[in-house]
Amino acid sequence: MNLRLKRTPGIYLVGFMGSGKSTIGRALARRMGWDFFDCDTEIEAAERTSITEIFESRGEPEFRRIEAEILRQHVRAIERGRPAVLALGGGAFVDETNRQLLLGNGVAIWLDCPWEIVERRVAAASHRPLARDPIRLRQLFDDRRPIYALADVQVTICGDDPAAAVDTILRHPIFAR
Repeated sequence: MNLRLKRTPGIYLVGFMGSGKSTIGRALARRMGWDFFDCDTEIEAAERTSITEIFESRGEPEFRRIEAEILRQHVRAIERGRPAVLALGGGAFVDETNRQLLLGNGVAIWLDCPWEIVERRVAAASHRPLARDPIRLRQLFDDRRPIYALADVQVTICGDDPAAAVDTILRHPIFAR
């Protein structure tokens, strides 16, 4: 296993909304015997409200501030030797400070999901505040891809089978023993 991952045992799944970060992250953590945390779920629990409500009542900048604090808390636990897989919100890795924190404390894995799959998955979700305008959603998808590409590992998502994605991740040389 990669020295950085041994030193700070954190795996951070990044990618656009609907790319499967939570589902794949849960399955990956189970296979590795590590803890799993979904940052969006953690935010909702900490704030006792939905992400949609945070966006509507407090705005995106306040949501991003809360998101960054949740990430810092988890990275501190990982630095203390608590192995974890974190599923990040779609915009968390876009922030330079968050990105540097994550890249310096574990391994970031980009779940590179094609637009057609994202569009199908997100179309059914009414709880995503940034997905309400389909034109803006596509622009956001295109704008974020070069930033996601800064992750340590890129895994192309080809379908809806999380086990296949987990197998691909675990076969990556960064996990070689």
